[in-house]
Amino acid sequence: MPLALFALAISAFGIGTTEFIINGLLPDLAADFAVTIPAAGLLVSGYALGVTVGGPPLTMLGGRLSRKTMLLALMILFIAGNLLSALAPSYGVLMAGRILAAFAHGAYFGVGSVVAADLVAPQRRASAIALMFTGLTLANVLGVPLGTWIGQSFGWRATFWVVVAIGLVGLAGVLALVPRQPSPAGGGLLRELGTFRKPEVWLALAMTVFGFAPVFAVITFIAPIMTGVGGFSPGAVPVVMALFGVGLVAGNLIGGKLADRAVMPSIYGSVGLLTLLAVAVALLSGDQIAFVVAITLFGVAAFATVPPLQTRVLDAAAGAPTLASAANIGAFNLGNAIGSFAAGLTIDAGLGYTAPAWTAAVLGTVGLAVAGAAGVQARRFAPAV
Repeated sequence: MPLALFALAISAFGIGTTEFIINGLLPDLAADFAVTIPAAGLLVSGYALGVTVGGPPLTMLGGRLSRKTMLLALMILFIAGNLLSALAPSYGVLMAGRILAAFAHGAYFGVGSVVAADLVAPQRRASAIALMFTGLTLANVLGVPLGTWIGQSFGWRATFWVVVAIGLVGLAGVLALVPRQPSPAGGGLLRELGTFRKPEVWLALAMTVFGFAPVFAVITFIAPIMTGVGGFSPGAVPVVMALFGVGLVAGNLIGGKLADRAVMPSIYGSVGLLTLLAVAVALLSGDQIAFVVAITLFGVAAFATVPPLQTRVLDAAAGAPTLASAANIGAFNLGNAIGSFAAGLTIDAGLGYTAPAWTAAVLGTVGLAVAGAAGVQARRFAPAV
Protein backbone atom coordinates (compact mmCIF):
# COMPACT_ATOMS: atom_id res chain seq x y z
CA MET A 1 0.00 0.00 0.00
CA PRO A 2 1.31 3.51 -0.83
CA LEU A 3 2.72 5.59 2.02
CA ALA A 4 0.14 8.23 1.18
CA LEU A 5 -2.51 5.97 2.72
CA PHE A 6 -0.69 6.10 6.05
CA ALA A 7 -0.73 9.90 5.89
CA LEU A 8 -4.49 9.73 5.36
CA ALA A 9 -4.79 7.31 8.28
CA ILE A 10 -2.86 9.62 10.64
CA SER A 11 -5.27 12.44 9.87
CA ALA A 12 -8.19 10.03 10.32
CA PHE A 13 -6.78 9.09 13.75
CA GLY A 14 -6.82 12.72 14.84
CA ILE A 15 -10.33 13.26 13.48
CA GLY A 16 -11.62 10.10 15.16
CA THR A 17 -10.04 11.08 18.46
CA THR A 18 -11.66 14.51 18.50
CA GLU A 19 -15.04 12.99 17.59
CA PHE A 20 -15.17 10.46 20.43
CA ILE A 21 -12.97 12.03 23.11
CA ILE A 22 -15.68 14.34 24.39
CA ASN A 23 -17.50 11.37 26.00
CA GLY A 24 -14.73 10.88 28.55
CA LEU A 25 -14.48 14.59 29.32
CA LEU A 26 -18.16 15.44 29.86
CA PRO A 27 -18.00 15.79 33.68
CA ASP A 28 -14.98 18.12 33.50
CA LEU A 29 -16.52 20.24 30.75
CA ALA A 30 -19.85 20.49 32.57
CA ALA A 31 -18.11 21.61 35.76
CA ASP A 32 -15.83 24.10 34.00
CA PHE A 33 -18.64 25.83 32.08
CA ALA A 34 -21.29 25.40 34.82
CA VAL A 35 -23.70 23.47 32.60
CA THR A 36 -25.53 20.19 33.15
CA ILE A 37 -24.21 16.85 31.91
CA PRO A 38 -27.02 16.65 29.29
CA ALA A 39 -26.07 20.13 28.05
CA ALA A 40 -22.44 19.06 27.81
CA GLY A 41 -23.65 15.99 25.93
CA LEU A 42 -24.94 18.27 23.19
CA LEU A 43 -21.29 18.70 22.23
CA VAL A 44 -21.52 15.10 20.97
CA SER A 45 -24.75 15.47 19.02
CA GLY A 46 -23.68 18.89 17.76
CA TYR A 47 -20.55 17.33 16.29
CA ALA A 48 -22.55 14.52 14.65
CA LEU A 49 -24.95 17.05 13.16
CA GLY A 50 -22.00 19.06 11.85
CA VAL A 51 -20.61 15.99 10.10
CA THR A 52 -23.98 15.16 8.57
CA VAL A 53 -24.91 18.60 7.22
CA GLY A 54 -21.48 20.18 6.77
CA GLY A 55 -19.57 17.67 4.68
CA PRO A 56 -21.43 17.84 1.33
CA PRO A 57 -21.71 21.66 1.12
CA LEU A 58 -18.05 22.06 2.03
CA THR A 59 -17.14 19.49 -0.62
CA MET A 60 -19.18 21.45 -3.16
CA LEU A 61 -17.44 24.71 -2.24
CA GLY A 62 -14.06 23.05 -2.73
CA GLY A 63 -15.05 21.40 -5.99
CA ARG A 64 -12.69 23.57 -8.06
CA LEU A 65 -9.68 22.60 -5.92
CA SER A 66 -7.51 19.57 -6.58
CA ARG A 67 -8.22 16.74 -4.17
CA LYS A 68 -4.85 17.14 -2.46
CA THR A 69 -5.40 20.87 -1.99
CA MET A 70 -8.87 20.10 -0.64
CA LEU A 71 -7.45 17.62 1.89
CA LEU A 72 -4.88 20.19 3.03
CA ALA A 73 -7.56 22.87 3.40
CA LEU A 74 -9.75 20.49 5.40
CA MET A 75 -6.91 19.59 7.76
CA ILE A 76 -6.25 23.30 8.34
CA LEU A 77 -9.97 23.72 9.12
CA PHE A 78 -9.82 20.73 11.46
CA ILE A 79 -6.79 22.16 13.28
CA ALA A 80 -8.50 25.56 13.56
CA GLY A 81 -11.62 23.95 15.06
CA ASN A 82 -9.63 22.12 17.70
CA LEU A 83 -7.50 25.18 18.42
CA LEU A 84 -10.70 27.14 19.00
CA SER A 85 -11.90 24.36 21.32
CA ALA A 86 -8.64 24.38 23.29
CA LEU A 87 -8.88 28.15 23.80
CA ALA A 88 -12.66 28.33 24.25
CA PRO A 89 -13.62 30.87 26.96
CA SER A 90 -17.25 29.73 26.96
CA TYR A 91 -19.50 26.79 26.20
CA GLY A 92 -20.78 28.48 23.04
CA VAL A 93 -17.28 28.98 21.65
CA LEU A 94 -16.42 25.35 22.41
CA MET A 95 -19.54 24.24 20.51
CA ALA A 96 -18.47 26.42 17.58
CA GLY A 97 -15.04 24.80 17.59
CA ARG A 98 -16.62 21.34 17.65
CA ILE A 99 -18.89 22.11 14.70
CA LEU A 100 -16.00 23.62 12.73
CA ALA A 101 -13.98 20.43 13.23
CA ALA A 102 -17.06 18.35 12.33
CA PHE A 103 -17.42 20.14 8.98
CA ALA A 104 -13.84 19.11 8.18
CA HIS A 105 -14.59 15.53 9.30
CA GLY A 106 -17.47 14.99 6.88
CA ALA A 107 -15.66 16.35 3.84
CA TYR A 108 -12.27 14.82 4.72
CA PHE A 109 -13.47 11.22 4.80
CA GLY A 110 -15.52 11.78 1.66
CA VAL A 111 -12.63 13.23 -0.36
CA GLY A 112 -10.10 10.94 1.34
CA SER A 113 -12.04 7.82 0.31
CA VAL A 114 -11.86 8.88 -3.34
CA VAL A 115 -8.14 9.68 -3.05
CA ALA A 116 -7.41 6.37 -1.31
CA ALA A 117 -9.34 4.39 -3.93
CA ASP A 118 -7.44 6.10 -6.77
CA LEU A 119 -4.03 5.38 -5.22
CA VAL A 120 -4.28 1.63 -5.83
CA ALA A 121 -5.38 -0.85 -8.47
CA PRO A 122 -9.19 -1.17 -8.86
CA GLN A 123 -9.24 -4.61 -7.22
CA ARG A 124 -7.69 -3.16 -4.02
CA ARG A 125 -9.86 -0.07 -3.59
CA ALA A 126 -11.83 -1.35 -0.60
CA SER A 127 -8.64 -2.35 1.24
CA ALA A 128 -7.20 1.11 0.60
CA ILE A 129 -10.33 2.75 2.00
CA ALA A 130 -10.18 0.38 4.98
CA LEU A 131 -6.57 1.37 5.68
CA MET A 132 -7.56 5.03 5.83
CA PHE A 133 -10.46 4.20 8.16
CA THR A 134 -8.06 2.22 10.36
CA GLY A 135 -7.02 5.58 11.78
CA LEU A 136 -10.62 6.13 12.86
CA THR A 137 -10.87 2.71 14.51
CA LEU A 138 -7.52 3.08 16.28
CA ALA A 139 -8.81 6.34 17.70
CA ASN A 140 -11.31 4.28 19.71
CA VAL A 141 -8.62 1.88 20.97
CA LEU A 142 -5.75 4.30 21.60
CA GLY A 143 -6.73 7.92 21.06
CA VAL A 144 -9.82 8.08 23.25
CA PRO A 145 -8.38 6.32 26.35
CA LEU A 146 -5.13 8.30 26.09
CA GLY A 147 -6.97 11.57 25.49
CA THR A 148 -9.26 10.92 28.44
CA TRP A 149 -6.27 10.24 30.69
CA ILE A 150 -4.54 13.44 29.51
CA GLY A 151 -7.73 15.43 30.10
CA GLN A 152 -8.22 14.03 33.58
CA SER A 153 -4.56 14.54 34.50
CA PHE A 154 -3.80 17.91 32.92
CA GLY A 155 -7.21 19.42 32.16
CA TRP A 156 -9.54 18.93 29.20
CA ARG A 157 -7.86 21.72 27.22
CA ALA A 158 -4.64 19.68 27.12
CA THR A 159 -6.50 16.96 25.20
CA PHE A 160 -7.47 19.39 22.47
CA TRP A 161 -3.89 20.66 22.26
CA VAL A 162 -2.74 17.07 21.67
CA VAL A 163 -5.35 16.70 18.93
CA VAL A 164 -4.05 19.92 17.35
CA ALA A 165 -0.56 18.38 17.33
CA ILE A 166 -1.87 15.20 15.71
CA GLY A 167 -3.61 17.33 13.12
CA LEU A 168 -0.36 19.11 12.30
CA VAL A 169 1.38 15.75 11.79
CA GLY A 170 -1.45 14.64 9.52
CA LEU A 171 -1.26 17.91 7.57
CA ALA A 172 2.48 17.45 7.06
CA GLY A 173 1.95 13.85 5.95
CA VAL A 174 -0.68 14.80 3.37
CA LEU A 175 1.53 17.62 2.09
CA ALA A 176 4.59 15.38 1.75
CA LEU A 177 3.13 12.03 0.67
CA VAL A 178 -0.21 12.41 -1.10
CA PRO A 179 0.33 12.89 -4.84
CA ARG A 180 -1.64 15.37 -6.87
CA GLN A 181 -4.24 13.40 -8.81
CA PRO A 182 -5.56 14.73 -12.11
CA SER A 183 -9.18 15.83 -12.06
CA PRO A 184 -11.50 13.38 -13.84
CA ALA A 185 -12.39 14.31 -17.39
CA GLY A 186 -15.75 16.03 -17.63
CA GLY A 187 -15.96 16.51 -13.88
CA GLY A 188 -17.32 19.51 -12.08
CA LEU A 189 -20.06 20.49 -9.68
CA LEU A 190 -22.92 19.86 -12.11
CA ARG A 191 -21.71 16.35 -12.83
CA GLU A 192 -21.21 15.67 -9.11
CA LEU A 193 -24.76 16.84 -8.42
CA GLY A 194 -25.98 14.83 -11.38
CA THR A 195 -25.01 11.56 -9.70
CA PHE A 196 -27.87 12.11 -7.25
CA ARG A 197 -30.30 11.50 -10.10
CA LYS A 198 -29.23 7.86 -10.00
CA PRO A 199 -31.47 5.66 -7.83
CA GLU A 200 -28.50 3.41 -7.05
CA VAL A 201 -26.77 6.33 -5.28
CA TRP A 202 -29.79 6.88 -3.01
CA LEU A 203 -30.03 3.15 -2.33
CA ALA A 204 -26.34 3.11 -1.42
CA LEU A 205 -26.87 6.00 1.01
CA ALA A 206 -29.92 4.29 2.54
CA MET A 207 -27.90 1.09 2.98
CA THR A 208 -25.33 3.07 4.93
CA VAL A 209 -27.91 4.74 7.16
CA PHE A 210 -29.73 1.56 8.17
CA GLY A 211 -26.78 -0.82 7.83
CA PHE A 212 -24.74 1.17 10.34
CA ALA A 213 -27.55 2.40 12.63
CA PRO A 214 -27.43 -0.81 14.75
CA VAL A 215 -23.92 0.06 15.94
CA PHE A 216 -24.86 3.19 17.90
CA ALA A 217 -28.17 1.74 19.02
CA VAL A 218 -26.13 -0.69 21.12
CA ILE A 219 -22.94 1.21 21.92
CA THR A 220 -24.66 4.39 23.13
CA PHE A 221 -26.22 2.38 25.95
CA ILE A 222 -23.55 -0.25 26.57
CA ALA A 223 -22.83 1.03 30.11
CA PRO A 224 -26.41 0.61 31.42
CA ILE A 225 -26.70 -2.73 29.59
CA MET A 226 -23.56 -3.95 31.34
CA THR A 227 -24.24 -2.59 34.81
CA GLY A 228 -28.04 -2.83 34.85
CA VAL A 229 -28.47 -6.24 33.20
CA GLY A 230 -25.13 -8.01 33.29
CA GLY A 231 -24.10 -7.01 36.79
CA PHE A 232 -20.74 -5.62 35.68
CA SER A 233 -18.99 -3.03 37.84
CA PRO A 234 -18.63 0.45 36.31
CA GLY A 235 -14.87 -0.11 36.12
CA ALA A 236 -15.40 -2.97 33.67
CA VAL A 237 -17.03 -0.73 31.07
CA PRO A 238 -13.78 0.82 29.70
CA VAL A 239 -12.19 -2.62 29.46
CA VAL A 240 -15.07 -4.02 27.45
CA MET A 241 -15.14 -0.89 25.29
CA ALA A 242 -11.44 -1.42 24.56
CA LEU A 243 -12.23 -4.97 23.40
CA PHE A 244 -15.02 -3.57 21.27
CA GLY A 245 -12.48 -1.14 19.79
CA VAL A 246 -10.11 -4.00 18.95
CA GLY A 247 -13.05 -5.62 17.18
CA LEU A 248 -13.57 -2.44 15.17
CA VAL A 249 -9.96 -2.47 13.94
CA ALA A 250 -10.12 -6.15 12.95
CA GLY A 251 -13.52 -5.81 11.30
CA ASN A 252 -12.44 -2.79 9.27
CA LEU A 253 -9.49 -4.68 7.76
CA ILE A 254 -11.54 -7.84 7.18
CA GLY A 255 -14.31 -5.84 5.55
CA GLY A 256 -11.80 -4.26 3.17
CA LYS A 257 -10.43 -7.62 2.08
CA LEU A 258 -13.90 -9.09 1.54
CA ALA A 259 -15.16 -6.04 -0.35
CA ASP A 260 -12.20 -6.25 -2.72
CA ARG A 261 -13.56 -9.64 -3.77
CA ALA A 262 -17.26 -8.77 -3.98
CA VAL A 263 -18.87 -5.58 -2.68
CA MET A 264 -22.56 -6.45 -2.46
CA PRO A 265 -22.07 -9.95 -0.95
CA SER A 266 -19.79 -8.42 1.69
CA ILE A 267 -22.56 -5.91 2.54
CA TYR A 268 -25.12 -8.72 2.85
CA GLY A 269 -22.77 -10.72 5.05
CA SER A 270 -21.55 -7.91 7.33
CA VAL A 271 -24.97 -6.31 7.90
CA GLY A 272 -26.56 -9.73 8.36
CA LEU A 273 -23.92 -10.73 10.90
CA LEU A 274 -24.30 -7.40 12.70
CA THR A 275 -28.05 -8.02 12.96
CA LEU A 276 -27.59 -11.54 14.34
CA LEU A 277 -25.01 -10.35 16.85
CA ALA A 278 -27.39 -7.65 18.06
CA VAL A 279 -29.81 -10.45 18.91
CA ALA A 280 -26.97 -12.32 20.64
CA VAL A 281 -26.11 -9.23 22.71
CA ALA A 282 -29.75 -9.01 23.82
CA LEU A 283 -30.03 -12.68 24.69
CA LEU A 284 -26.61 -13.01 26.36
CA SER A 285 -26.52 -9.73 28.30
CA GLY A 286 -27.05 -11.58 31.59
CA ASP A 287 -24.01 -13.85 31.07
CA GLN A 288 -20.85 -11.80 31.52
CA ILE A 289 -18.41 -13.99 29.59
CA ALA A 290 -20.82 -14.61 26.73
CA PHE A 291 -21.68 -10.91 26.59
CA VAL A 292 -18.02 -9.88 26.31
CA VAL A 293 -17.52 -12.32 23.43
CA ALA A 294 -20.71 -11.12 21.72
CA ILE A 295 -19.92 -7.42 22.02
CA THR A 296 -16.37 -7.95 20.73
CA LEU A 297 -17.70 -9.81 17.69
CA PHE A 298 -20.33 -7.09 17.34
CA GLY A 299 -17.43 -4.64 16.99
CA VAL A 300 -15.88 -6.82 14.27
CA ALA A 301 -19.15 -6.87 12.32
CA ALA A 302 -19.74 -3.15 12.92
CA PHE A 303 -16.74 -1.91 10.98
CA ALA A 304 -16.72 -4.80 8.52
CA THR A 305 -19.65 -2.88 7.02
CA VAL A 306 -17.70 0.34 6.46
CA PRO A 307 -15.34 -0.44 3.53
CA PRO A 308 -18.02 -2.15 1.39
CA LEU A 309 -20.62 0.54 2.12
CA GLN A 310 -18.17 3.31 1.20
CA THR A 311 -16.96 1.40 -1.86
CA ARG A 312 -20.53 0.82 -3.01
CA VAL A 313 -21.33 4.53 -3.10
CA LEU A 314 -18.15 5.14 -5.12
CA ASP A 315 -19.28 2.48 -7.59
CA ALA A 316 -22.80 3.90 -7.77
CA ALA A 317 -21.47 7.43 -8.41
CA ALA A 318 -18.75 6.31 -10.84
CA GLY A 319 -17.19 9.18 -12.78
CA ALA A 320 -18.12 11.87 -10.22
CA PRO A 321 -17.88 10.24 -6.78
CA THR A 322 -16.53 12.96 -4.50
CA LEU A 323 -19.77 14.62 -3.42
CA ALA A 324 -21.61 11.30 -3.09
CA SER A 325 -18.71 9.97 -0.99
CA ALA A 326 -18.98 12.96 1.36
CA ALA A 327 -22.76 12.46 1.54
CA ASN A 328 -22.15 8.85 2.54
CA ILE A 329 -20.05 9.98 5.51
CA GLY A 330 -23.06 12.05 6.53
CA ALA A 331 -25.20 8.93 6.07
CA PHE A 332 -23.04 7.03 8.56
CA ASN A 333 -23.59 9.79 11.10
CA LEU A 334 -27.31 9.97 10.34
CA GLY A 335 -27.40 6.25 11.07
CA ASN A 336 -25.60 6.93 14.35
CA ALA A 337 -28.23 9.49 15.33
CA ILE A 338 -31.18 7.30 14.29
CA GLY A 339 -29.79 4.28 16.13
CA SER A 340 -29.13 6.04 19.41
CA PHE A 341 -32.40 8.02 19.28
CA ALA A 342 -34.57 4.98 18.50
CA ALA A 343 -32.86 2.93 21.20
CA GLY A 344 -33.35 5.74 23.70
CA LEU A 345 -37.07 5.81 22.93
CA THR A 346 -37.37 2.11 23.76
CA ILE A 347 -35.73 2.69 27.16
CA ASP A 348 -38.00 5.67 27.83
CA ALA A 349 -40.95 3.42 26.97
CA GLY A 350 -39.97 1.12 29.84
CA LEU A 351 -38.82 -1.81 27.70
CA GLY A 352 -35.61 -2.29 29.66
CA TYR A 353 -31.91 -2.06 28.92
CA THR A 354 -31.87 -4.97 26.46
CA ALA A 355 -34.28 -3.03 24.23
CA PRO A 356 -31.46 -1.14 22.44
CA ALA A 357 -30.03 -4.43 21.18
CA TRP A 358 -33.45 -5.52 19.90
CA THR A 359 -33.79 -2.09 18.27
CA ALA A 360 -30.44 -2.69 16.58
CA ALA A 361 -31.70 -6.00 15.22
CA VAL A 362 -34.77 -4.30 13.74
CA LEU A 363 -32.66 -1.56 12.14
CA GLY A 364 -30.26 -4.16 10.76
CA THR A 365 -33.18 -6.03 9.21
CA VAL A 366 -34.27 -2.82 7.49
CA GLY A 367 -30.68 -2.38 6.28
CA LEU A 368 -30.69 -5.91 4.83
CA ALA A 369 -33.98 -5.20 3.05
CA VAL A 370 -32.54 -2.03 1.50
CA ALA A 371 -29.40 -3.94 0.50
CA GLY A 372 -31.55 -6.58 -1.13
CA ALA A 373 -33.41 -3.91 -3.11
CA ALA A 374 -30.08 -2.38 -4.13
CA GLY A 375 -28.83 -5.77 -5.28
CA VAL A 376 -31.94 -6.37 -7.39
CA GLN A 377 -31.63 -2.90 -8.89
CA ALA A 378 -27.94 -3.42 -9.68
CA ARG A 379 -28.61 -6.73 -11.43
CA ARG A 380 -31.54 -5.33 -13.38
CA PHE A 381 -29.52 -2.50 -14.86
CA ALA A 382 -26.17 -4.29 -15.18
CA PRO A 383 -24.73 -3.90 -18.68
CA ALA A 384 -24.81 -7.01 -20.86
CA VAL A 385 -21.47 -8.71 -21.52
